[in-house]
Amino acid sequence: MSVESIFPRLEALLPKVQKPIQYVGGELNSTVKEWDSADVRWALMYPDAYEVGLPNQGVAILYEILNELPGTLAERTYAVWPDLEKLMRSEGVPQFTVDAHRPVRAFDVLGVSFSTELGYTNMLTALDLAGIPLSAVDRGDDDPIVLAGGHAAFNPEPIADFLDAAVLGDGEQISIAITEVIREWKAEGRPGGRDELLMRLAESGGVYVPKFYDVDYHADGRIKRVAPNRPEVPWRVHKHTVMDLDEWPYPKKPLVPLAETVHERFSVEIFRGCTRGCRFCQAGMITRPVRERSITTIGAMVENGIKQSGFNEVGLLSLSSADHSEIGDVAKGLADRYEGTNTSLSLPSTRVDAFNIDLANEFSRNGRRSGLTFAPEGGSERMRKVINKMVTEEDLIRTVTTAYSQGWRQVKLYFMCGLPTEQDEDVLAIADLAKKVIRAGRETTGSRDIRCTVSIGGFVPKPHTPFQWAAQADHETVDRRLKALRDSLRGDREFGRAVGFRYHDGKPSIVEGLLSRGDRRVGAVIRAVWEDGGRFDGWSEHFSYERWMAAAEKAGVDVDWYTIREREENEVLPWDHLDAGLDREWLWQDWQEAVSGGEVEDCRWTPCYDCGVCPTMGTEIQIGPTGRKLLPLTVV
Repeated sequence: MSVESIFPRLEALLPKVQKPIQYVGGELNSTVKEWDSADVRWALMYPDAYEVGLPNQGVAILYEILNELPGTLAERTYAVWPDLEKLMRSEGVPQFTVDAHRPVRAFDVLGVSFSTELGYTNMLTALDLAGIPLSAVDRGDDDPIVLAGGHAAFNPEPIADFLDAAVLGDGEQISIAITEVIREWKAEGRPGGRDELLMRLAESGGVYVPKFYDVDYHADGRIKRVAPNRPEVPWRVHKHTVMDLDEWPYPKKPLVPLAETVHERFSVEIFRGCTRGCRFCQAGMITRPVRERSITTIGAMVENGIKQSGFNEVGLLSLSSADHSEIGDVAKGLADRYEGTNTSLSLPSTRVDAFNIDLANEFSRNGRRSGLTFAPEGGSERMRKVINKMVTEEDLIRTVTTAYSQGWRQVKLYFMCGLPTEQDEDVLAIADLAKKVIRAGRETTGSRDIRCTVSIGGFVPKPHTPFQWAAQADHETVDRRLKALRDSLRGDREFGRAVGFRYHDGKPSIVEGLLSRGDRRVGAVIRAVWEDGGRFDGWSEHFSYERWMAAAEKAGVDVDWYTIREREENEVLPWDHLDAGLDREWLWQDWQEAVSGGEVEDCRWTPCYDCGVCPTMGTEIQIGPTGRKLLPLTVV
């Protein structure tokens, strides 16, 4: 039975809201299928505004893969801004997809991809607007399965009450497997209802269903154990790892936005995973092992993506793109192919010790030399050893000096404040480093037209990293150190005007820390914040620290206990039953190494150091070189 579009009702509201274009759909390469042509239907949500969500690679890849499956359709939905939310509530318009404007509640699955924990309240808004009960226990057989994925799903416990299921790791293969389980269950006449479907998903150990696990607590609030409450359910749920990226060359038909978005380019993921071992970096830990795309697949994806989309910028993405074993050949091959065209190439933030001026010159062949971005993360060398960011001051100065000498005039440097063992002088060292960068640039070029922008974020300890046991710095300490750093930079007559300074205060980091290492009791805080009007918490103009603290007090949750408290080695952590492949003992030892200043090499180029991922997950590091080259494109 077909489901009607709600667009006629929505259209009447659009003249009354800001940016109505983001709700109309119809983008180039979007897909609209007949409802009755599919027996399994996915609504894919990125829980933020269209301008942030549309460029998201994870959603874009699943959108294509699912729509290629016979008998399956996938549509997209995003968080609506408060002005439209208010009108939708008053007019009874439900949460809708942007592709065919169908009501989200009509779909079989609502898959939500969380890059950050600050999107949790937006999910609750979408559920409520859709008419889906917020609590999973209140949902019936006609409600969609609410499924979480993305990096934040590696600890879904704070939103466990609102989820039916969660998936860890790469989504390409498991999304197809879930689709087939649902298809089979529906074809059999939905035996056993919703519970039976969730049981079928949970039995494999590849899908986490929170309701099938009970959490017991000690009297002091620590977790005693997390245990399955049904015999068929495994004790641990494992992450998914795609081992041959060349088999999954997505997106093939990139979506071209109608409204302005945060990234307007065609992005190609050149490899997945990172083994640099930065102790703060959850993404690097949970996406292991490294798996490279071949140079020929990258070339084919770039050629096809430009042809299908018309984008004139191509971003080569990964956690550290200059670490691809054939990045020099990739850069030269692509630069040769597109020289003289309006197509430009870009790399994201580049490691200082992976930067190569020849590489940078290749990427700037068709574009402006606007700026280079590096992330030393720690201001002092001692701090960089603690976080295993093995970059010396000499490395940084040598690299930026080379860049300035080759025509670049702008360098951005990213740092964190509030790192474990950090002292005031470690943060003030950022100012010294920035001044040395400016001085080196001036001496090299003989020009005073040299700029350096320092950007600082608050550190948040994340699950599945060596810092998962660490105490988070309180926001007063972070703000005091940032103020001292700002004063040091602005008070310098010689360099102050040449150094830009951007920072986030410590309060949002505390809320992110509560959500990233929280357990199921934090769900009451999230719900209370949402009920009090919390929306778009990742946006500074919408975020309210006071609202979060009031909600925590109302829920009886001690924020300091979850954030600024250091954990003991044997404490059961809320995510210990969710397996990212990392050996817990190795993580603990690396945490001890951090405190003592020990460093760990990158196992791509050195012997294995037993993090546990490859043997646990049945995987292996996959890198080149392949020895292949990109051939010039045939001129038609």
